[in-house]
Amino acid sequence: MKFISAIDRYIFRLVLMPMLGIFLLAASLLVLDKMLRLFDFVATEGGPIGVVFKMLANLLPEYASLAIPLGLMLGILLAFRKLATSSELDVMRAVGLSYTRLLRVPYMITLVLVALNFAIVGYLQPLSRYYYEELNYKLKSGALGASIKVGEFTTLEDRIALRIERSEDDGRRLMGIFARVASKEGVLSISAREGTFLALREQPNTIVLRLREGQIIQDVPEGGSRVLTFTRHDLPIDLPAIEKFRQRGDKDREHLLPELLRIGWSDERPMAERVSSQANFNYRIVEVVMMLLLPLLAVALAIPPKRSTSSLGLFVSIVMVVAYHKINQYAADVATLGRIDPILSLWGPFAVFAVIIVWMYYRVAYVPGGQAIGWLEKAAETVGKKIKSLLRRRRATANFIPVPAEHS
Repeated sequence: MKFISAIDRYIFRLVLMPMLGIFLLAASLLVLDKMLRLFDFVATEGGPIGVVFKMLANLLPEYASLAIPLGLMLGILLAFRKLATSSELDVMRAVGLSYTRLLRVPYMITLVLVALNFAIVGYLQPLSRYYYEELNYKLKSGALGASIKVGEFTTLEDRIALRIERSEDDGRRLMGIFARVASKEGVLSISAREGTFLALREQPNTIVLRLREGQIIQDVPEGGSRVLTFTRHDLPIDLPAIEKFRQRGDKDREHLLPELLRIGWSDERPMAERVSSQANFNYRIVEVVMMLLLPLLAVALAIPPKRSTSSLGLFVSIVMVVAYHKINQYAADVATLGRIDPILSLWGPFAVFAVIIVWMYYRVAYVPGGQAIGWLEKAAETVGKKIKSLLRRRRATANFIPVPAEHS
């Protein structure tokens, strides 16, 4: 028999399409949710809109590390559910193909995705997280540029208050300008019909606001004021000094896996830093290793009871994977604080999760007529029948029209 048979290719096609679809759907939903918040944040900080897409690009590795396991599990689950509901799985089992044999191709896909996710969480995700934080810092500090909101006063270098009535040509031409400048000679109140910002090559930390057709009212310290009319006036504005962003690695989530390994087991490091690095290292590893159990979980929950098309297993699988991920996040946070050993807090839930999945798979694959969540299916069926009965009674009561008694 060939190592890759026609059945393997058939299962590969069944798994691949829903897996890719769910992966793209999950990643898109996460990106769209974050995009709205980033647009609002960038608009509030007055930065360029293009930085939103750079920040989203740096978030993709983090979202991919969540979408890949979910897409893998649901892809396999939907493929085996289709085989089960169409009775194709019964035919394959009748000709001697066990569940373990049918999982050959899904596990090949799993190993490839495990390697990909390991590269993402171990190397790509820490770098992208650092670059995201760097963009966030530059946006808040003004290093990416800031916009002047039309119709509002904007404070520049703590001595200039600027207000623009409107802008034209995508902000290149400013109309109706008022500026109030504090200097050693006094306070200048400047109004101009229009103006333009210009950059100086010789002085990169200074920009010039070139004003046209306006007046300058100078309030002198001795009292009184002077009024000057100008055709063109250049107002230099010093840009604030921006501190350099911190080095990568000030946070554990920005360390690569080899760096976490070196820090976590180094006697030269402080205990708090070692514990935090060990927690982060174990969290990343256990999240990747967990993917090896997903094909077994998918098969165990994909097979509905006979003569049933219940999709309860699909719901249970999503709840289990999301709940396990949240448990790992909480365990990693607690271990980072040093309240519990990282190995116990992270590998303990993994061991429990693994035992439950292996038992569920054993029930489906080796116990005749066995169901992984048979009790839950029966409970859901019972509740469903009671709800339907209650709805029928209410509908019958609503349709009942009493006949009035005849008067003699």
